[in-house]
Amino acid sequence: MKVAHNFNAGPCVLPRQAVQAAIDALTDFKGSGMSVIEVSHRSKEWESVMNECRALWKEILNIPDGYHVLFLGGGASMQFLYVAMNLLENKAGYLETGVWAKKALKEAKGIGNAVAVASSADKNFSYIPKGYEIPKDLDYFHITTNNTIYGTEIKTDMDSPVNLVADMSSDIMSRPVDVSKYALIYGGAQKNVGPAGVTFVIVRDDILGKVTRYLPSMLDYRTHIQEESMFNTPPVFSIFVMNETLKWIKSVGGLKSMHKLNLDKAALLYNEIDRNKMFEGTAAVEDRSIMNICFVMAEKYKDKEEAFMTFAKERGMVGIKGHRSVGGFRASTYNACPVESIKALISCMQEFEKING
Repeated sequence: MKVAHNFNAGPCVLPRQAVQAAIDALTDFKGSGMSVIEVSHRSKEWESVMNECRALWKEILNIPDGYHVLFLGGGASMQFLYVAMNLLENKAGYLETGVWAKKALKEAKGIGNAVAVASSADKNFSYIPKGYEIPKDLDYFHITTNNTIYGTEIKTDMDSPVNLVADMSSDIMSRPVDVSKYALIYGGAQKNVGPAGVTFVIVRDDILGKVTRYLPSMLDYRTHIQEESMFNTPPVFSIFVMNETLKWIKSVGGLKSMHKLNLDKAALLYNEIDRNKMFEGTAAVEDRSIMNICFVMAEKYKDKEEAFMTFAKERGMVGIKGHRSVGGFRASTYNACPVESIKALISCMQEFEKING
């Protein structure tokens, strides 16, 4: 079997045990004689998966009472609209740290009064803004905790005088999070907690039902709370794989262990980028993401970029091409990316340096 070192930004590498469980369930789900993609979402067998998955989210993230965990369709991009529809009455503030933060702000502006409180656009989103003040008259303040395209990350849970909303699509479950500091957390599963097709939402009850606008049933968080994420047929296969992925996270020691592993992996690769004369990082050092490690060829070796891409691909590296909007390279080192893949990429970089440096 071909060995691939998967650094794709999403859909991304998954735990092997989750993949194997999915293969088994596609053949026979819980001894039902049916595939997991055939079984009724109203069956007791499926409801047990939904209940277990919700319970794992609450346990692993230590989610306090007063919050609901939802599994929805539409991706994080749909949540850009959901958030504004459900929470924006007078004014909302956004921290503009990249493409996805800008898109979230755009959707909010289509609903009402939404502004960028601070932005790092002046340096092509290569850092996280600091020293700004969150206005106290906001309905909520929205942040994107990890920026996949530019490789920056907000690594701590900030204090906010207003409801704090976070898109955690690409760093959820990578570290312990103080959920009590957030009014709402959402994200696509396809980075750290499953395959594409399901979106997680963690929402505090007391922030809902405050807007005066009409909310379509499908866009009202309360609908999905009342129907336990089954107002319409949920993305069953994606939720099944998510559940198996959460089991794996728990089995390796939970988020403290996961965070240490992620820090160690990122340090290995950043150390090589800083040491190797052919490469250089693009994000401010203090804001470097431990999930998406972005780098480019040093100016002297710019003409070697395509050669390195080919060189790396021949050695099993998959998905290291930077986002089309910024170029360069990006290694996404999400939870399930094994340290062996990091070491293989480092060896590849060192070998390329010996030949071309």
